Amino acid sequence: MRKSIFRCRLIPGAIFASTLFVAATTAVANEPSKARDNNNAPVTFAKDVSRILQNRCQTCHHAGTAAPFTLANFDDAVHWSDTIREVVEQDRMPPWHADPHYGKFSNDRRLSNEEKEALLAWLNGGKPFGDKKDLPAPRQYADGWLIGKPDVIFELPETQTVPAAGVVPYLYFVTPTHFKEDVWIQAAEARPGNRGVVHHIVVSYRDPKVGDRQNAGGFGDGVIVGEAPGDIPLLLPPGAAIKVPAGAELIWQMHYTPNGKESKDKSQVGFVFYKSKEPPTRIAHTRGAVNNSFVIPPGATNHKVESEWIIPRDILLLSFMPHMHLRGKDFKYVAEYPDGHSEIILNVPRYDFAWQTAYRLEKPLRLPKGTKIHCTAHFDNSSTNPANPDPKKEVTWGDQTWEEMMIGWFDYMYEQPQKDALVEGFKAF
Repeated sequence: MRKSIFRCRLIPGAIFASTLFVAATTAVANEPSKARDNNNAPVTFAKDVSRILQNRCQTCHHAGTAAPFTLANFDDAVHWSDTIREVVEQDRMPPWHADPHYGKFSNDRRLSNEEKEALLAWLNGGKPFGDKKDLPAPRQYADGWLIGKPDVIFELPETQTVPAAGVVPYLYFVTPTHFKEDVWIQAAEARPGNRGVVHHIVVSYRDPKVGDRQNAGGFGDGVIVGEAPGDIPLLLPPGAAIKVPAGAELIWQMHYTPNGKESKDKSQVGFVFYKSKEPPTRIAHTRGAVNNSFVIPPGATNHKVESEWIIPRDILLLSFMPHMHLRGKDFKYVAEYPDGHSEIILNVPRYDFAWQTAYRLEKPLRLPKGTKIHCTAHFDNSSTNPANPDPKKEVTWGDQTWEEMMIGWFDYMYEQPQKDALVEGFKAF
């Protein structure tokens, strides 16, 4: 079975993306009403709460997703009102773990103070519905696809049987695309066939003409999209695309976790092609600053592991996705510039393995050639970590969740693209 350098790539699907994802691109007309500024105007579901749920919650909490319930309407909100109160008061939902002192992110899920106050005022005020005419138009999802209806859908080559118990090693599968010409992908989404047993999916491409190495040799070559807990799809900014060559094969990395009963899965991946008469101006890339040689001692409460990547030419940085497992404690990205100064570009002080979050910069960050992206992570291998599988065990790199990883994923485009290579073979859709 083919092994891959990607190993446990919990790609944030959308890690190349900018501000295009639906949760981050709500029209002004869908913002919560300002009527609550008037003390005589109650906060209602129709005018206020419905918009907050659309903008902050429904991206995950709609039918066909991994969320345990929907928040699509008034009845849903009332039924789950106690849970809403708890997670809002404790700032547990929507999930977001970036330090607000560093960077601005287009997909920041945090509730504003106004949104939080409005939700709590509605809960404390008897949960009134309000006037039906104040409801926003419902958000539409194409058969559960967050990217809209894909232009093409691929499946695993065979239905997989996941045993009731035990450890399932990473499985790798190959699906031919039968693309007769090069294609450019604007959006992509990996969708589990059985969310109860699929922990993560990574879909990359391989050009049979050149083999596994796609983009100049690096940790992340050929990756298109993935899916993991808390993940969101690939949605590239205007002018950017992933080029998949004619005849390419899709390589699936599947991580299954048995849940107590034998299960079946046939996961899918959907692509939306770049649609323009003009070719894209840039190709998006994924890289990982990885350290796979660490050893975490038993009982260590704050073990430091570092990694780095030196930029070969000027880039525009788009997003980040730190990755560790159950002992992961915090993660920081620092840009160390050629002139000697440095700055923190992402700080995640309380890492949570349950949420494989991509942090998308509001504006691309230019980093000149020679800049070092320096990542620092800390691990808690002690008994005070309630998620720790075994605090008496020395821990090293490994695929499974009771082992560990240290990868600072990030997405970027070259500032000055090689246009000839980019547009060769371009065909408008």
